[in-house]
Amino acid sequence: MKATPEREERNPEETGTDGRLLSTTMGTSLAAGAAFCLCLLLSSVAGLEGIFPQTLNLSSYEIIIPKLIRRDRQHVPLQVSYIIEAEGREYTVHLKKNEELLSRDFTIFTYAKDGTLISHQPDMQKHCYYQGFVEGIPGSAAAFSICSGLRGMLSTVKTTYGIEPLDLSAAFKHLIYRLENVRSESFTCGTSHTDHKTETLGNIDHPVNTDLLRKKRDVLPQTHYVELFLVVDKDRYDYKNKNQTAVREEMVQLANYLDNIYIALNIRIVLVGLEIWTNQNQISVDGSAGEVLGRFVQWREKELVSRRRHDSAQLILKRSFGGTAGMAFVGTVCSRSHGGGINAFTNNNLESFASIVAHELGHNLGMNHDDGRSCPCAVQACIMNSGATGSRNFSTCSENDFENLILNNGGNCLLNIPHPNEAYSPPYCGNKLVDVGEECDCGTLKECEKDPCCEAGTCKLKKGAQCAYGVCCKNCQFMPGGTVCREKSNECDLREYCNGTSQLCQPDAYVQNGHQCKSGSAYCYNGVCQHYEGQCQKLFGTKAKVAPEICFKDSNVKGDRFGNCGFQANGYKKCESRNAMCGKLQCENVDGVNTLFGIQPILMKIFFGSITCSGVDFRLGSDVPDPGMVNEGTKCEEGKVCMNYQCVNASILQYDCNVQEKCHGHGVCNNNKNCHCDKSWAPPHCDISGYGGSIDSGPTYNDKDTSVRDGLLVFFLLILPLLVLGLFVFFRRNELKRRFFRKRSQARKTPSAVNAGKPSESASNNIVKDGHQAQLLPPEEVVQTHRTSSAQPAYRDYRQSPSRPPIPRPLVPQRPAPPPPV
Repeated sequence: MKATPEREERNPEETGTDGRLLSTTMGTSLAAGAAFCLCLLLSSVAGLEGIFPQTLNLSSYEIIIPKLIRRDRQHVPLQVSYIIEAEGREYTVHLKKNEELLSRDFTIFTYAKDGTLISHQPDMQKHCYYQGFVEGIPGSAAAFSICSGLRGMLSTVKTTYGIEPLDLSAAFKHLIYRLENVRSESFTCGTSHTDHKTETLGNIDHPVNTDLLRKKRDVLPQTHYVELFLVVDKDRYDYKNKNQTAVREEMVQLANYLDNIYIALNIRIVLVGLEIWTNQNQISVDGSAGEVLGRFVQWREKELVSRRRHDSAQLILKRSFGGTAGMAFVGTVCSRSHGGGINAFTNNNLESFASIVAHELGHNLGMNHDDGRSCPCAVQACIMNSGATGSRNFSTCSENDFENLILNNGGNCLLNIPHPNEAYSPPYCGNKLVDVGEECDCGTLKECEKDPCCEAGTCKLKKGAQCAYGVCCKNCQFMPGGTVCREKSNECDLREYCNGTSQLCQPDAYVQNGHQCKSGSAYCYNGVCQHYEGQCQKLFGTKAKVAPEICFKDSNVKGDRFGNCGFQANGYKKCESRNAMCGKLQCENVDGVNTLFGIQPILMKIFFGSITCSGVDFRLGSDVPDPGMVNEGTKCEEGKVCMNYQCVNASILQYDCNVQEKCHGHGVCNNNKNCHCDKSWAPPHCDISGYGGSIDSGPTYNDKDTSVRDGLLVFFLLILPLLVLGLFVFFRRNELKRRFFRKRSQARKTPSAVNAGKPSESASNNIVKDGHQAQLLPPEEVVQTHRTSSAQPAYRDYRQSPSRPPIPRPLVPQRPAPPPPV
């Protein structure tokens, strides 16, 4: 695209409608005419001098005048439209104010000359940053600042243009150019493309998990929010003439570009803070990109995280790293210790630089390079290509990488909708942000059709609903207090519980750094028990184990990709012998190596007699920390740990918890230095009985759920006594039988003894009839008799007992029957 003549429309008022200005000029003297021509020539030269610095890094550009066709009647309009011409074609661009760009408490941190930290919250309610689309082009996008002129990016899917005001122009003239025509330092992540083999996840046989596939389809439709914090170094501040306002406007515009890029993945970028190193750099920016990144994330964890809540912090540097445009950790967006990246801003083209920051932020979001993988892309190179510049498209690989991050619980912090006091714009229903006065916000009417909890249009909870979102919200109701909402992943992690009154899980907590784990052979560091064997098994399988020390010392002193202590300006850094255990990880008993990010790594084996040393190179590039290195916090010697590829004293972990005194021996200290109590002990000091947990974890039991209590009462007061009674009867059944029958026999014997001692009563039972006397049986012994062939008596003695002989009866003499009457 070559430079073309200016396209401008001169109004009649500027030249006059009757030609009098022209006639007057022609009627002047020759000297005056010469002076006029000289002034015109000088002004033209001055104009070219003004254009030259802007176009120095452009291989091709045009000069245009955008036409405003519509705007709201407000000082800062909510909507505005322009006609922009590029390469002979007119584009109608509709823009809308980005009301979700800045948090309400957007904070800027600077430093006084004496190093004192200064914070202030500028009034950014009437900002001028917009996003939109090109009329008639599906998938198009636009992101602009209209603060002073029109500055931004315009994408027609296949082509992305940069637009900026022409300096010193009073006629609303602008430069327009393709981003691919911006001359800049070659953007590379240090990946050697010639070494790549086309090994992808698609070439590896894995069992199909239909449940996982179903969940993956639900990831992108859900909006995720990245709370971004930007840090600008001293050199960049000086480059902007030490103008804090200019730096602020540039960084807010950068965040607007990033939000416009990531909205394609349903990811919103919210700028929550900005720090400008106005006095001096807070860390050393000398050395390799890896060294600067390590210092930055350590500074972030120590200084920045406690100051301002955010998900990812990006450092903007003026310096170059010899062709490496930036570096970031992969999949650490929610990490307290590694959620950051560094970015080299060496020129003054913000539109092109935005793709670099989007690339490094993509690493934090779990995205790896597209190189070496089958990654369909709508344009020549997508954002996560290691050499892409100016791209704003994501490949399918990037989408899959982000989905995997979410499904593996690496993006929990992205689900929290910004707090009401962080909403930048005046509240309105339908922006998917729970603004002040709203109970929920499910989006548009169409998006709310399937929401059972939130009412569309009112952003109020439906009748009977307690909540509409969050991991502690189920079926529109708060989950009971004590419900586990975040499981512990290892012995250095801690559980978190729902509190029963909120839809959100408690903030993630873990065992304090420096606490001993693995039976005292390792230390906890950032929620993980760091030890060599665990790292070997993660890379090479469960049978792998750490190699002998000789493997580390022989490999890591060489300073190549299979043995090193990180990067330096001219390549890999050799390890000193004392730091060899903190360089490239060396393992043995290795059969193969696990793939990472869909890339098949290269395995290197070295033999020392019967010992086989195995190291690995994942070929991820110099902008991605090597997962084949020994993890920080690993115990390298007794009382020492690995930190920044050096074996240093473990006191660097700053562990200061005496569990015997502080937690009374019934718990551990968490990263907030509060006791997390064992079961049966109660926080905060684990000195009284309770249910475990800490003041940070949420309640470990549901005090409103009486089902367990009622069940225990029924068991101990009813079921258990009956069970004990039944067992007693079963085991003492013989003795109980003997006691029972003995008592019955004694009860029958007592009346006979009484009758024997009373003869008068017995005599009274005799009757005399017709001169004969007969003894009558007691009434209870009389039985009804029938004729039978049996010779036995027609009565039974019920007083007989199996264990005793029958009591003898007195015999009654038989008398002859009286003669019949005559």
